Amino acid sequence: MNMPLKKVQFDNGLLFDFISNEILPANNISPDYFWTEFDKLVKLLVPLNQRLLETRVKLQSQIDEWHRNNRGRQFSPSNYKTFLTEIGYLQNETEDFCIDTQNVDKEISSIAGPQLVVPVNNARFAINAANARWGSLYDALYGTDAIFEKNAPPSKNTDKTDKQKTTELRKKAVIAYAKDFLDDIFPLDGGSHHQVNHYRIYYQHLLATFRDGSSCGLKTPAQFIAYNGSKNNPTSVLLRNNGLHLELQINRNGKIGNTDLAGIDDIQAEAALTCIMDFEDSVSAVDTEDKVEVYRHWLKLIKGELEVNFDKNGSSMTRRLNSDKFFIHKDGSEYQLPGRALLMARNVGLLMNTCDEKGKLIPEGILDAVVSALIGQYDINNKNLSQKNSKTDSIYIVKPKLHGPEEVNFTCVMFNAIEDMLNLKRHTIKLGIMDEERRTTLNLKACIKVARERVVFINTGFLDRTGDEIHTSMQAGPFLPKNELKHQPWLTAYEQWNVNTGLACGFKGKAQIGKGMWAMPDEMNKMLQQKIEHPLSGASTAWVPSPSAAVLHAIHYHKINVTEQQVKQLNQSHFNREKSLQDILTIPLLENRQELSVLDVERELENNIQSILGYVVRWIELGIGCSKVPDINHTALMEDRATLRISSQHIANWLHHGICNKQQVLKIMQRMASVVDLQNKHTNGYHPMTPDTSQSLAFNAAQNLIFSGDRQPNGYTEPLLHQYRMLAKYR
Repeated sequence: MNMPLKKVQFDNGLLFDFISNEILPANNISPDYFWTEFDKLVKLLVPLNQRLLETRVKLQSQIDEWHRNNRGRQFSPSNYKTFLTEIGYLQNETEDFCIDTQNVDKEISSIAGPQLVVPVNNARFAINAANARWGSLYDALYGTDAIFEKNAPPSKNTDKTDKQKTTELRKKAVIAYAKDFLDDIFPLDGGSHHQVNHYRIYYQHLLATFRDGSSCGLKTPAQFIAYNGSKNNPTSVLLRNNGLHLELQINRNGKIGNTDLAGIDDIQAEAALTCIMDFEDSVSAVDTEDKVEVYRHWLKLIKGELEVNFDKNGSSMTRRLNSDKFFIHKDGSEYQLPGRALLMARNVGLLMNTCDEKGKLIPEGILDAVVSALIGQYDINNKNLSQKNSKTDSIYIVKPKLHGPEEVNFTCVMFNAIEDMLNLKRHTIKLGIMDEERRTTLNLKACIKVARERVVFINTGFLDRTGDEIHTSMQAGPFLPKNELKHQPWLTAYEQWNVNTGLACGFKGKAQIGKGMWAMPDEMNKMLQQKIEHPLSGASTAWVPSPSAAVLHAIHYHKINVTEQQVKQLNQSHFNREKSLQDILTIPLLENRQELSVLDVERELENNIQSILGYVVRWIELGIGCSKVPDINHTALMEDRATLRISSQHIANWLHHGICNKQQVLKIMQRMASVVDLQNKHTNGYHPMTPDTSQSLAFNAAQNLIFSGDRQPNGYTEPLLHQYRMLAKYR
């Protein structure tokens, strides 16, 4: 489809003016110097970027040919491994080493806790995420399904009398849960927090007093850190466990404190220690105008100036970034804690292009890295900022969609060039490696080694990783149904391989090992039950979908000492890297499963297609890159390009191998378009796909994603999404 692009896409004044007038003066860099050096950097890096993309195409072509030549034969992981090694896709095992990253903030290096990922172009989301360093445990418990009280569900009730009764019952259930948590994590030397009627500070100890006049301290006195107010009547008590703080806010005149025996009005939990401000999968940014909005929000976050005005229940409100928190340390000195999460910028990968200041197309990842670092330099240069993002003068950039060590090395070369250009100390820019492409997984140790003086983060993510798994092995045969893929040996091996590799490379106490997103923001009870597996695995962080989820997931890091878990993992002798590699290389195909019924195929297609349409229609028509999208059962799921990648690749795979046909898919697409339209009927600015789907840009985009999915570079959705979003934006 030809795109009638308007001139505004190539408005070179937007980017030039933003960088020249809003960033460079704050960094004392002249525009002439910057743009001259920027052009030199682009000329150096563009050919390298292009060669790496050509290598991806070459390797995929060789893998496709191997699978076609071996179709119908018994799959042999050892033969497959030999082939992948011969073509350079799989490298020989790297010798042992330890990373040597310096000047890393403790939120990344040594404290385990939740991590938020949000689209940086949504100012309200970005502010909420940055402020999610602290959150109310009471609110998180009360406003979600985290706890079930038979007669006090977390739902609205229209009957005033029943609502009041339900509210009181639920409030009691929340407070009971919270005080059970205090007894579990911060136990008293005698008695329970449930029975305390007064807290006070006695010398450097927290003393709890009961109704009968007796008192006791904490079983572990060192857990008491600081307070506010007077020693005899503190207004807050600060506790710490496994590096995470918890604040008991005491106010006997408060809404909750006036009925609480000890006067506790709220419990504030330190939650999202770090936050990835996303320029990539959760963002719809297709032109210079969009990119400048992304960069401007990042700049305002670093400067502490981002704010947003909005209406809530008929009232105008302004949301701003939190200030730091101050306490009196138990030794009498001032005790200061950050009020915001440590911010990291997730740039785009190597694939897509964008416009430079002259309107010329250049790799978007290069521009992202330069602007991210340039804005990060403001944080380093301005020592008098009321709140610095990095206390160690580091700039944190998370890089997604890197395929193997060569692309990680290119990223390090790029960071070197940017540091030279901006006169930053070597290795100021730290690197987060997203382990979400198969070539990176298989060569993770080598990837870490080439970045051993920069790396601060690795993670696993099922969705992008599965999308790449399907596309890489597109010619091997039809894949299992999507939900069954989660339970195959390759995924368990991948998760264990990631943690084991990170720890073997010296990540403990130096860098983060992360786990992927909990995708059901309204299912917090299930999250509390299941996501504890992440810290138990030795991972020091994991993604959550909301500030409330961050508070609840923080409970897991109080219960599990991740450092101790990592020591256990390091001491394990049963981990077999060769067996894990074999499992990772075993492709999860249908061949060893009972044949799918017609109904099985129909349901799988309905689920995938509804998910695709529900996400794509918001991306194309509304420019929303991440949101809660109801699935076919009307369960709200967090969707971004990673979820789209797996769903579109899965149908493309089934089409390619005849599990379904084009007419069948089109028929279901028509039916699911009506479902999605109904689900979005109250969405402002929504363009229905029906009744004439042929005129719907979103519907046509979804068709292309499915029917040409096997031909998209590495199965990525960005090229088609950008094309159709441009059509929608400038029609």
